[in-house]
Amino acid sequence: MGFNTKQIHSGVTPDPVTGSIVTPIYQTTTYVQDSVDEYLAKGYSYSRSHNPTVRALELKLADLEGGADCTCYGTGMAAINALFLAYLNAGDHCIISDVAYGGTYRLATKIYSRFGVDFSFVDTADPAAVEAAVRDNTALILTETPANPTLKLTDLRAVSDIARPRRIPHAVDNTFLTPYYQRPLELGADLVVHSTTKYFDGHNATIGGAIVAATAEHDEKLRFVQNATGTIMSPQVAFLTLQGCKTLSVRIERQSANALAVAEFLEAHPKVEQVCYPGLESFPQAELARSQATGFGAMLWFEVKGGLAAGKALMDNIELWTLAENLGSVESLITHPVTMTHADVEEAERQRVGIIDGLVRLSVGLEDVEDLVGALRRALD
Repeated sequence: MGFNTKQIHSGVTPDPVTGSIVTPIYQTTTYVQDSVDEYLAKGYSYSRSHNPTVRALELKLADLEGGADCTCYGTGMAAINALFLAYLNAGDHCIISDVAYGGTYRLATKIYSRFGVDFSFVDTADPAAVEAAVRDNTALILTETPANPTLKLTDLRAVSDIARPRRIPHAVDNTFLTPYYQRPLELGADLVVHSTTKYFDGHNATIGGAIVAATAEHDEKLRFVQNATGTIMSPQVAFLTLQGCKTLSVRIERQSANALAVAEFLEAHPKVEQVCYPGLESFPQAELARSQATGFGAMLWFEVKGGLAAGKALMDNIELWTLAENLGSVESLITHPVTMTHADVEEAERQRVGIIDGLVRLSVGLEDVEDLVGALRRALD
């Protein structure tokens, strides 16, 4: 089946009792068993371990990414935490992209480092740097591409080729592009992480996370952690995310087209210092963007001439674009990573990896692009 068909039909069947075309919300704690000898005959015992609504979403996301199976969690950070718990022990080493979501950086440096796990934040855009960072005790490589918020790309096939012969699991945060535009498992990765809060939901309505595993063995490790830590996604969130998935491709196509038009407008504006969007010819990794993904996504950033003060003035006064954290929603959002999404990253580290103080991040939505450009023009002029 094609992607558009899968996003609607994978993982779901009409309800056997009523014929409902929409998967019901199984808002239940426990499940009645037929007998002691037939315990788990229907597959469910307690909703911390399994839930039919959540299971439908897991099956759908696994199919969309081309994986063996999927586990869903209460938040995107709960998914990252499950990844760390499944693969990292005291004394282990983990390589992470030097530009990563601030929550991932915080979890690694402020929590797991306390328990004897060592992290190297490496320029994963350079495969040689990744190879040089590998140690005998490296137990996991986590790449984020496009990276949040700089949009730096990682050559996923090159990093997977480094990880595979050493039997190091390679996990990829694919939140920005989704499986519609990028399929990390097909490029050699072992695991794909998502904040389902973003494009799978698409409506600023839920918080959730997921990990798609390439093999049943990887999924088993994660499912044990999901059950043991009690971090499974709620059935209500799974229900809403199932509905959002049905329109993923049409939303992200329109959002990406809007993003390109916004980026082209900003690049030509005399008051804009620089613009970064993978669909622009000026993007430094344009060739890689075209070779490992089929689209460029709806995220971009720019810097206003005048630096931080000018950027803050624009964000505080712009119309239509909503000043808020999150991304991937139908509403266009404007964010200042230094004070919002990446505030917990130390200033020296932000500067080192290119998260400059004047960086303005845009998550482009589904509004008429003329209105989005008009609002930016008025704010700049």
